[in-house]
Amino acid sequence: MDKKLAGIKLHERVGQLIGSDLAEVEKVFQEELASKNPYVNDVYTHVSRFRGKRLRPILVLLTAEATGGIRSSHHVLSAVVEMIHTATLVHDDILDEAETRRHVATVNSRWNNETSVLFGDFLFTHAFHLASSLETTYACRLIGEATNLVCEGELSQIRERGNLELSEEAYFQIIDGKTAELCALCCHLGAYYTDSDQETVNQLSQFGRLLGTAFQIADDLLDLQGDEKETGKSLGTDLEKQKMTLPLIRLLSQSDDESSSRILKLLNQPSPETRTEIQKLISESDAVEYSMKKALEIAAQARTCLNSLNPSPAKQLLEDLSDFATQRSS
Repeated sequence: MDKKLAGIKLHERVGQLIGSDLAEVEKVFQEELASKNPYVNDVYTHVSRFRGKRLRPILVLLTAEATGGIRSSHHVLSAVVEMIHTATLVHDDILDEAETRRHVATVNSRWNNETSVLFGDFLFTHAFHLASSLETTYACRLIGEATNLVCEGELSQIRERGNLELSEEAYFQIIDGKTAELCALCCHLGAYYTDSDQETVNQLSQFGRLLGTAFQIADDLLDLQGDEKETGKSLGTDLEKQKMTLPLIRLLSQSDDESSSRILKLLNQPSPETRTEIQKLISESDAVEYSMKKALEIAAQARTCLNSLNPSPAKQLLEDLSDFATQRSS
C-alpha cells in the first residue's frame, strides 16, 4: 500500500476509536492557552496550523485505552505533552533556521526569533500549569524529569554540531533524549493513570522509547531524502547545521580514506550543491538500507513490549503505529 494512503487509513482508524477523546484534548489545549492578549492569540492561531500528527496525545490515549480505559486525567495529560512537543518544535525551528513547517511559515520566519523563544516558553509554562491541576504531583514530577532530558538531548546535539566523527552510540544517546524520552513519557502516563501495575507501565514506557527512536531515524532519513512539498517542512537542515545522523555516520564508516576525505570536505561546506553530492553518495552506499533496517529492528522490538496486553483495537493501533513510524513520507 502507498505510504501516504496507509497513513491516511491509520489516521481514520485512530479517529474512529479515540476521535472524541482527541476533540476533548483539543478543547483542554485551547482553554489553557486562551489569552486576552491579541498578539499571543495571533501567534497561537498560527502555530495551531502546523500541529500535525498529534502522535504524543495519541500515544497517551491509546495506551490508556489498551490498559483500562481513558479518563479525564488522560485528556489533561495529552494536552500537556502536546504543549511540550509544540514548544520544542517552535524552539527547534529557531535553531535550524527553518522557514516552513507543515506547509506554513515557522514562527521565527513569520515574526522573529524573540517571538519564537518567548512563545515556546509560554507553551512550557502553561504545560506545567495544566499538569499541576491534577490531584497529585506525580505527573508534574515525571514531566519535569522528561523535559530535563529532552533539553539535555537538544544541548548535546548542539554541542556535537560539526563533530563529523560522531559515533553511532553517541547518536543514539542524543535521540534518546531529544525524541524518545517524550514518547516514553506519553506511554508511561497513559498506563499509569489507568492504575496499571508497574510492569505494564514499564513495558509501555519502553514501547514509547523504542517507537520514538525508530521515528527519529526515519525523520533523519526524510531530512536527507524527503520531498519538501510532501513533508511540508524545511529539509536539509541537518546537513546545513552539520548534524551527524545515522545515514551520514554509516556512510563515513564504510568509506575508504580517499572517499572519507571527500565526504568530510563536502560536509564542511554545506550548501544546496554539496547536499546534492551527499545525497548521490548516500544513494550509492548502503547507508539508507542500513538505517532503515535499524529503524525496522527497533520498531519490531517495540511491538514485543505490547505482548502482555490483552487483544484490543487500541493494542492493534499501537502495533500499527510502530510500522507507520518507519514507513511514513512526512
